[in-house]
Amino acid sequence: MSGTKHDGREPETQQDSVPEQDVPETAAAETPEAERESAGAAGEEHEVERLRRELEELNDRHLRLAAEFNNFRRRVEQERLETWSRAQADLVAKLLDVLDDLHRVAEMDLSNATVEAIMEGIDLVEKKFVRALRDAGVEMIDPAGERFDPARMEAMMRVPTESEEKDETVASVLQKGYALKGHLVRPARVSVHKYD
Repeated sequence: MSGTKHDGREPETQQDSVPEQDVPETAAAETPEAERESAGAAGEEHEVERLRRELEELNDRHLRLAAEFNNFRRRVEQERLETWSRAQADLVAKLLDVLDDLHRVAEMDLSNATVEAIMEGIDLVEKKFVRALRDAGVEMIDPAGERFDPARMEAMMRVPTESEEKDETVASVLQKGYALKGHLVRPARVSVHKYD
């Protein structure tokens, strides 16, 4: 031996002197993360599917409600038209009675009838006609002596007056007006006092 001392220990090899290399933990950690990603993707797909089903249900409910509303609207419109037609038929029936009375007056034998009898017949027909209109909700506007109201009356002429109290009051009714259940059908045509 050439002068080297040997103390009984194994000589250090190069392998032992190299520090231990870290084993990357990413390989071990990739599995749980991949599982989490895959679980997250599955959860998202499940949520998307749930939302899609919910949207389809809401859309179906909306279409049903729209169809029900259209049916309801048609039914109400049909009922309104039927009610209006029945109301018109009732009014016509009442007016036909008046027309029959008018025909009877017109067909009177003039050789046997007196003027008083004819006038009485006409008066009865007029009263029956006015009653039929009143029953239908027609209101007569006869504003003689009232203050002039442009919402219900139409001034046809001015009549001069010396009295300040009569200014803008109805002097005479030239044609009566009519309203049907609060709606003006025809304004009363009047002459109006004007103070000078």
